[in-house]
Amino acid sequence: MELEEMKGLWNEMSKRIDNQKILTDKLVIQLTKQNYVNKLKAISIPESIGTVVCFASAVYIFMNFGKLDTWYLQLFGFFVIAYSLILPALSLRAIKKMKSIDIAGNTYKQSLMEYAKSKKHFMFIQKLSYYLGFILLLVILPVFAKLMRNTDVFHESMTWVWYAPFGMLFLYFFSMWVYKGYKKATTSAENILKELEE
Repeated sequence: MELEEMKGLWNEMSKRIDNQKILTDKLVIQLTKQNYVNKLKAISIPESIGTVVCFASAVYIFMNFGKLDTWYLQLFGFFVIAYSLILPALSLRAIKKMKSIDIAGNTYKQSLMEYAKSKKHFMFIQKLSYYLGFILLLVILPVFAKLMRNTDVFHESMTWVWYAPFGMLFLYFFSMWVYKGYKKATTSAENILKELEE
């Protein structure tokens, strides 16, 4: 074998190794993106279901708004409709922003910075939903009592005595459980992005 032949073979092998490395890197990025999106499905699926429920309740209240015959029931009904339309939409938008991070097109640092920003925004919306959820619980009880049973709970003191405290307790534990689950899923997605550095 002559020197020229060896150089040619060496160059050809170098090109193959470079091409294989490029293919491996692309495959790693594709798998990372898929794992990342799968982790975020743990958030997006329950949020989508919750959004459908919220939109359905908003439509139901809107269609029966005429049955809310006092100013305070109308005010409560308006709050429930606004809450049921705005917060789920904001939450889904924040999830979409987390999902749309361009892992392949961005640098590692850009991906992490974009994710940190969108995660912070999503968790802020969840905290806002948590605190407004307690107000929602207090205003949704009179609205649905009027729409479903045609009763004004403000004239029945026993209704508030039983439903409100148990509802608050349930909402507290349920919200904490959901928040921890979302925190775990977002941290897990972040860890997948951090693995790209290795």
